Amino acid sequence: MSLTDQQVERYARHILLPEIGGSGQAKIREAKVLVVGAGGLSTPIIQYLTAAGIGTIGVIDDDIVELSNLQRQVMHSTSRIGMKKVLSAKIAAREINPDTNIICHSERLTYKNARQLISEYDIISDGCDNFSTRFLVMDSCYLERRTLVSGAIMRFDGQLSVFKPHKRNEGDCPCYRCLYPEAPKPNTIPTCAEAGVLGSLCGIIGSMQATEILKEIIGTGESLSGSLIIFNALSTQFRKIKIKPDPKCLLCSPSATITEINQK
Repeated sequence: MSLTDQQVERYARHILLPEIGGSGQAKIREAKVLVVGAGGLSTPIIQYLTAAGIGTIGVIDDDIVELSNLQRQVMHSTSRIGMKKVLSAKIAAREINPDTNIICHSERLTYKNARQLISEYDIISDGCDNFSTRFLVMDSCYLERRTLVSGAIMRFDGQLSVFKPHKRNEGDCPCYRCLYPEAPKPNTIPTCAEAGVLGSLCGIIGSMQATEILKEIIGTGESLSGSLIIFNALSTQFRKIKIKPDPKCLLCSPSATITEINQK
């Protein structure tokens, strides 16, 4: 796909980078990314991917904009309180770059729609705030052979990784279940609504997610697959730890028992 003169001007700072160039920008333009959630982490993801020139961004969320969201979900605004978040996200994105096609999925990701929806996109970004959805996204990505870029935040802490266990032949590529075999029991870990979160932390982790998504699309740099980034905002410290595939993983090991997503 060739770029127009206007697109060459818009993406000039990308094209100047040898690691991207015109061919890399064309890959970005052709890519389809699904963003799960339209909240704090997804705000910088949607904004930076739109600015970068992603061709199609799907956003799935069934929530509406509330006043308490605005402390961290800065793509929404006071004037859009009460509006569906996916529509608010589309408005914000189109103000940045009208070339990007924003597809609104105003629904909850469930066992009934996850695999079909995920199969329609090239790469998946998870910015949800609960473990059940995280496991659903990972299981669906693995079964549909899609790369997942996953971020999480709470209070002053954030973490980030890339999961692509379907590419195990390229090296150690663990899945989310290799890191967390099972979801914690209900009410054992508080949500951000219960525990709080530093608003600007969303910008740090979400922007890093956007960077990893672009790297995976272009095929440049070192993939974060097989590693976990942990960030503590209070001490301003990053740690990068290795994650190994679990030989007994329920999802991606040779003896895996999860071969299909149950309809619930």
